[in-house]
Amino acid sequence: MHTVITYGTFDLFHVGHVRLLERARGLGDKLIVGISTDDFNAQKNKQAFTSYEHRAEIVKACRYADLVIPEIDWEQKRQDILKYNVKTFVMGDDWLGKFDHLSDLCDVCYLPRTPNISTTLVKKVLSEKNYF
Repeated sequence: MHTVITYGTFDLFHVGHVRLLERARGLGDKLIVGISTDDFNAQKNKQAFTSYEHRAEIVKACRYADLVIPEIDWEQKRQDILKYNVKTFVMGDDWLGKFDHLSDLCDVCYLPRTPNISTTLVKKVLSEKNYF
C-alpha cells in the first residue's frame, strides 16, 4: 500500500483544501491528514477560526481523507512517516524546500496551490466586508 501524508490547519475549509486533498490522495492508495491542534497553532502564533475538533470533523467528512490525526508539533512529521509507513509526504508549494530534510524517509512533494483562494484571503475579504 502506498500511503501519502499531508499536514495543515484546514481552517475555513474551502475548494483549495479540497483540491489539495484530492491531488494528494491521487498520489497513493491511502491519505493521512495531520491537522494542527489549537495548542500547536498557538505555538506558531496562529489562531484558527474553527476549533481543532470541528476542523478534524470537516476533513474526516471529505472523501479523500482516509485517516485524520492531530498535529501537535513540528517534530511529529518524521515520527508519523515511520509509524504509518508513509511513501509520499505532500505539502502546498508555499512550503517549497521546508521539508526536504524528510526525503531520507520518503518522497517529498510540493503541490501547486489553487489560484485565487486561501484561508488568509477568505479572512481578509470577510474582514473588509465587516462580517467579523
